[in-house]
Amino acid sequence: MNIMIVGVGGQGTLLASRILGGVAIKEGYDVKVSEVHGMSQRGGSVVTYVKYGDKVYSPIIDRGEADIVLAFEILEAYRAMPYLKKGGKMIANTQQMNPMPVITGAMEYPADIEKKLAEKINLQAVDALSLAEQAGTIKAVNVVLIGLLAKSMDVDKSVWIETIKETVPEKFIDLNLKAFELGYNL
Repeated sequence: MNIMIVGVGGQGTLLASRILGGVAIKEGYDVKVSEVHGMSQRGGSVVTYVKYGDKVYSPIIDRGEADIVLAFEILEAYRAMPYLKKGGKMIANTQQMNPMPVITGAMEYPADIEKKLAEKINLQAVDALSLAEQAGTIKAVNVVLIGLLAKSMDVDKSVWIETIKETVPEKFIDLNLKAFELGYNL
């Protein structure tokens, strides 16, 4: 299984990849995780690859190989579309975060991205930001999306919950479990 997680620096893509990797390990798979940091310190693109199976030799996912793309921001979803394999699925947060060229006025944020994606691929778009706010913080967008991903995978919900408890700092466990439930029950 090849899962590509894309977002913007500070959105929690790395935590999401640790949760997903932890779940796959608990399920008995060989797991490889690779983090590709762009300008993550300045709100730039961040990409994480999570591959698992009986035996995984490389953590890298090439164009057309991702079974699932989990996108934390809609423009990052659009950028990642070429990596999705035919018949793959994209789960995307509809949130828009202006990249530096848009902030400086050098470019405009592309219009109708969600519509363009939905015309070409199997897209499940969700306002994860609102659900994260409902859970208690906008920083929980990542775990809302993990909840949504978990619902579509053949892994017992209790494994996800156990892994979140083991991965998230103790003072944030309840908040993240609430975010996970909101995504899972969407």
